[in-house]
Formats: sequence, C-alpha cells, structure tokens
Amino acid sequence: MKTDARFARPVLAAIAVLLIVTASGETPSDGPDAEFHFTRLQYVDSGLGFRMGGFGGSNWRVDYPEAEIHFRDAVERLTSVKFGDPNIVNLRDDALFDYPWLYAVEVGQWYLDEAEAAKLREYLLRGGFLMVDDFHGTREWRGFINSMTRVFPDRQIVEIDEQDEVLHVLYDVDQLTQIPGVAALIRGQTYEEDGYTPHWRGIYDDDGRLMVAINFNMDLGDAWEHADDPGYPEPMTALAYRFAVNYVIYAMTH
Repeated sequence: MKTDARFARPVLAAIAVLLIVTASGETPSDGPDAEFHFTRLQYVDSGLGFRMGGFGGSNWRVDYPEAEIHFRDAVERLTSVKFGDPNIVNLRDDALFDYPWLYAVEVGQWYLDEAEAAKLREYLLRGGFLMVDDFHGTREWRGFINSMTRVFPDRQIVEIDEQDEVLHVLYDVDQLTQIPGVAALIRGQTYEEDGYTPHWRGIYDDDGRLMVAINFNMDLGDAWEHADDPGYPEPMTALAYRFAVNYVIYAMTH
C-alpha cells in the first residue's frame, strides 16, 4: 500500500477539484460541498435470475442501501472526498450525465435494450466510469455479455494487467484474492456457481483509459456491506475498500 504523504496529498488535492466535475461538465445539484455521489444503475431484469421484476424491485437493488453507506464511510475515512446523497439512475434518464461514476450490481441478470445501450455507450465515451459487480459463473457471464455487446459491439473485454494504473493509483492491490459474498462464505467457500476463479476485467477507450471495471466472480458489495460483521473476513473487506478507493480516484482523474 502506498502511504507516502508526498504521493497522497497531491493526488487527493486533485480529487477535491476533479470530483465536482461531472460527465456533462456541470456540478451536482446539492452543492459544491458534495464532491462525489455513489450512483447505482437501475435496470430491467432479463428474467434469468431468481429475483425477477422491473424497475420496482429487482436484482439492481441487491445490497442497497447498506453497500452505499459503508462505501461512503470507508472512502471518506481513507480520503478527503466529501460525499453527497447516493443516487439511483436508469438509462432513460438524462440525469445519468450528472454523475461520472456508476455502479451496477448483479449484471448477469440485467437487460439493456438498444436505446439504453446507446445511452450507456454515450455516457462512457463522454468520460463516465462504470463498475460492475456481484455476478458469477458461465451462465451469468453470458447474461452480462448479451447486453454489454449492445453497448460496445466493437470493443474487447480484456483482463486488467497487473501493472495497470487502476491497481496502483493509490493502493497497490492484487488480483489473486477472491472477494466473496456472504452466502458463499456460509457454505464454506469463496465462489458461486462455477465461478471458481476471480477475474478483474475491463473495457478501454481509444486512449487506453479504463471505462468499465468488471469484477467477475466476486462480490465487493457484500464485502462493503458486511464490513462491521465479525463473521466476514477483515482482509477481504480491506481489499474491497482499497479497490473501491482506487476506482474512484482513477475515474475522477482520467
């Protein structure tokens, strides 16, 4: 972990400025004190999962709002970032462009139609950052790809290289530890379905900037949500928070 103050102070000073800049170039509506908003993507389910439904109550809500609350507390403690209220947006809402960092959970179950895929593509190419989380195994990967290929039919999904800046922008984090959900831990394992191996994958723009961080066969949201649960392993929670901080800093400075 990089803790040298000579490195941390200028980076965090840059964040204090850059976090108020949104994908549309405007400041969020609740004022200049809010430098960052945890913004969750609301989507329609594909119907492949056990929590089927539309916008009203489906897979996109998993870990809400506990993951947001713990995420905020940790990032504010570890950085100088000041959080605004968490947001929920869908891809039919132009408010999407007010927030440069977007979180989508259980994306093995999502469904994006052509219009929604086009809106997400525009958001990402205009500088937005998408983190996807909590999906596992062959079946859910297919569900994710079915919609993601409508977003970027011509861009590859690649493994994030261990030297990539996103893994080192503040904390040095490794890709070897599988960060599990609570249900898997109860069963005495770290994987779900046939998702035995953790993968940190991404989609990059033409300038080599990471636009989509893909946490596959992992559940960072559960690690955040259960940070104060003595039954959840502290090293996994700490790693999940370090990834979160790196993603926020990377997204806001690239």
